[in-house]
Amino acid sequence: MRGPADKDAAPQPGSASRTAKRDEDARARKRERDRRYRLEHPEKHAAQRRKWVEANRDRIRESNRRWREEHLERARELNRDSMRRAAARKRRDAETRAKARTRVRVWRQEHPDRVRDYQRGWVEANRGKVREYYNRYYRSHRDEVNARATARRDADPLSTTAGKQAWAADHKEQRAELQRARRANPEIYTAELEANAAARRLKRALARAGLPPKRLHPASAAERRANERAAVEFFGDATLPEHVRQATLFGESLTKHMLNHHVRMREFADAYVATRDRMGLPPVQVEDVVWARAVDVVLDGRRGVDLLTSRDVAAAVQTAKVAVRRADQKQRYDRVVKAVAVHVRKNRARLSADAELENRARAKRNRPRIDTDALALQIAICEVLASVPADRLPVDDGRLAARIESAILAPNAERRQAIAPGQEPIVR
Repeated sequence: MRGPADKDAAPQPGSASRTAKRDEDARARKRERDRRYRLEHPEKHAAQRRKWVEANRDRIRESNRRWREEHLERARELNRDSMRRAAARKRRDAETRAKARTRVRVWRQEHPDRVRDYQRGWVEANRGKVREYYNRYYRSHRDEVNARATARRDADPLSTTAGKQAWAADHKEQRAELQRARRANPEIYTAELEANAAARRLKRALARAGLPPKRLHPASAAERRANERAAVEFFGDATLPEHVRQATLFGESLTKHMLNHHVRMREFADAYVATRDRMGLPPVQVEDVVWARAVDVVLDGRRGVDLLTSRDVAAAVQTAKVAVRRADQKQRYDRVVKAVAVHVRKNRARLSADAELENRARAKRNRPRIDTDALALQIAICEVLASVPADRLPVDDGRLAARIESAILAPNAERRQAIAPGQEPIVR
């Protein structure tokens, strides 16, 4: 038979299962107590949890790492489920917000008066908030706000000026107070006095010297800003040197071409205009055809004209026109001078006799005598200019011919006054 010691040492049937069951029941009761505590004291539980987490960061991190290493597939599956739920949640939120925006936009379009009244009423009721919002935005976007205001003023300077004048007329006292506050600064006040005194001294000095007063064109701030933008755009262009070079070479080439081939270009233009007339097409100006054809010829014969603009072409045409007109006037003047020289050599005796006769007539009327050679030259010039068509004369020589012709046809007194001693030589 077994003794008491043997009884204690041997396990009783079902004791292990009963002990495990009691432990499981105890744990279940503890979980239930903890759950009820969390439900009854949420703030306290949250504070305790935060405190525990802060004190056990490393422990939590290590525990999570071990669990992930031991359950890698489960961790990946949970991560995928979490990402799917987050994507679905974002998609639902985006759809909800889109529907709300559409609904609000449709309602605002259908009820503009109510929207306007609501906005106006809200602004009136929240002036302080509106001012604070504006000030906060201005502090964060000062440069952008000033740039937009400047662009708005520059776009309509007349309205801006009228608004300033209206404000000054309605706030005379405030404007005077601002001026007094500005002049209260001794440096500013002294500088204004010195500037006014210098302007008065300059005005008196110009008046004593017989000169007109100083005239300045007052430029507004909008004009100065426009000039600065144009200067920056012009001088800041990296292609400016090449552009200037192309425009200069094009102008020189066009001028040279027209000086050498002006007659041929005009013949082509006359033929082109005549052909258009025969075909019944609208008429065109011969001069326009001449210069259009010249520009085409010069551009076809040059390389590197990709930077030229219509303004460059127009400036080159104007320069070439002036050069061609001066060359034509010089040629006409040379022909007149040559004709006068030939006429004087062929008719020297007769011209001298006419000059002597003129001096005799001047002596009878108590007029001073004119040098015979100079008078003979003037008579020869009058005779030559009378035989040259008016449209073939240079501009200056045409006026000179009219003056000499009127002097010859006028009475003797006017003639003597027109041909007086000390007159400038006609042929230089």
